[in-house]
Amino acid sequence: MSVLSLEQRASSLEALQDGEYDVLVVGGGVTGAGIALDAASRGLRTAVIEAQDWASGTSSRSSRLVHGGLRYLYNLDFKLVAEALRERGNLLTTIAPHLVEAQPFLWPLKTPVIERAYSAVGVGMYDALAVAGAGGHKTVPIQQHHTKKGALKRFPEIKPSALNGAIEFYDARVDDARLVITLIRTALSYGAEAASRTRVHEFLKDSRGHAAGVVATDLETGNEITVHAKRVINATGIWTEETQDMAGGTGGLKVLASKGVHIVIPRERFTAQTGIFLRTEKSVLFIIPWQHYWVIGTTDTAWHEQLKHPVPTSEDIDYILEQANKILDRPLTREDIIGTYAGLRPLLQPKVLDESKSTKVSREHTVTEVIPGMVAIAGGKLTTYRVMAEDAVDFALGEEEAKRRPSVTSSLPLAGAAGYQAAVNQSERLGAKYGFDADRMKHLLSRYGSEIGEVLATIDEDPTLATPLEAAPQFIRAEVHRACTVEGALHLEDIFVARVRLNSEARDRGGAAVDEIAEIAAAALGWSAEQTEAEKDNYRARIAAELAAEAQSNDAAASAERTQAPDIVG
Repeated sequence: MSVLSLEQRASSLEALQDGEYDVLVVGGGVTGAGIALDAASRGLRTAVIEAQDWASGTSSRSSRLVHGGLRYLYNLDFKLVAEALRERGNLLTTIAPHLVEAQPFLWPLKTPVIERAYSAVGVGMYDALAVAGAGGHKTVPIQQHHTKKGALKRFPEIKPSALNGAIEFYDARVDDARLVITLIRTALSYGAEAASRTRVHEFLKDSRGHAAGVVATDLETGNEITVHAKRVINATGIWTEETQDMAGGTGGLKVLASKGVHIVIPRERFTAQTGIFLRTEKSVLFIIPWQHYWVIGTTDTAWHEQLKHPVPTSEDIDYILEQANKILDRPLTREDIIGTYAGLRPLLQPKVLDESKSTKVSREHTVTEVIPGMVAIAGGKLTTYRVMAEDAVDFALGEEEAKRRPSVTSSLPLAGAAGYQAAVNQSERLGAKYGFDADRMKHLLSRYGSEIGEVLATIDEDPTLATPLEAAPQFIRAEVHRACTVEGALHLEDIFVARVRLNSEARDRGGAAVDEIAEIAAAALGWSAEQTEAEKDNYRARIAAELAAEAQSNDAAASAERTQAPDIVG
């Protein structure tokens, strides 16, 4: 079993100090996690470090979709869409079938003939590319056309005047942060070393001026470590330029931050079983069903404030409500909202900083040399993280060595994927044994896959872990325990934001559950009474700052409110 824990982290930090690595990855979002797994599974001695918690940036704040990018077809970007659809199929069937679930969406049509005709061609091409990418197999159902009456049956809450009919097509959804944590854990199982809350502040160079490693600080202790590596890969997303600047040189990438905001509403607010896809004048709007709620977004606006804590503004929330209400019969109001979150897209600019450096360019991502021995990758999207990782490692190794050590991740199951269907087949029996209903079992299987047996084993050892959280009964105590002992949570905020995700899925951002979750975490992580109180105070200050921020009308004011809450470390 690959475990992210206090003991594992300490062991990795010790190994990092003493060892020399073939590949050192800086950045623990989905791209960095994917690179770590790609490199480790090729047999390269690999390490990955992250300045905050795993997935703490963009990779825990996405639309939580695995999709081909239907709108790119209208730009005739067939290659890009085909690549993304191929990756979607791999994730659904082989890599992470427990974490990625097929999801239908309705595309409402306004006119009866012309719009349906050209939309049908586009969606038909989407389906054809998906089937071709899966070797002739259907990994999701193909498009289905609905009359107005049929569309309203699938999503009864649509305003009848907002559509004339609809096309239903499939993409997929994913818990983005859980995917990242699972990638890191899988990389560990192939020999990688991994440490979160470890911030790089210097890049080492050899006598030739080539990158040779980093000097970093363990933010938990303040201790400095030196990590030697033959190749360094910068996968820091919106922090790409900041990381490059430490290395010097003339190479690298230029990245701008664009804010995307989402709101969360209760599942019972709509009776529909399908999502909604809309093209707006500024972006696209998704209404995405989850087991216990709906996610609605997104926005696309430039962000010029601090990068660590992007937050929605009152204006952002109003915009999403306005766009959604254009098609809803009973308008959503702020009273319906149970959560909000904001993330920053790393928008890759068209030119690298030094055009003389060799680059590998995709429509969505670019890999380039910063200085000899150090490469940077940016752009892309969650769906194509694996392709990005393969490209980054290939580029770092060079053509000849990459051919000798090809990527194997296209057919490599992540932790919890192997045996997933067998675990699903045991669901009814296991649910009866532990007193869990079908909804609870679906929830656990979608989070842990075939590793559900490990979760249940902790309940066998301590039956109190089967108890639902009093303030958030959709989760059981075992999930908090596992967040600390297996999934790398070091602090209370790590649990609320990226594991038991009440920070964005509860009206009070999990405030009512703070005492209960802190009690479980304290036992699992060995906190003193004083440390436990400090963790609770810190997270409550974060809640207050986030709620104050979303009451502001502009980014500058919202960012100023958010930064009133101190970071737990660093």
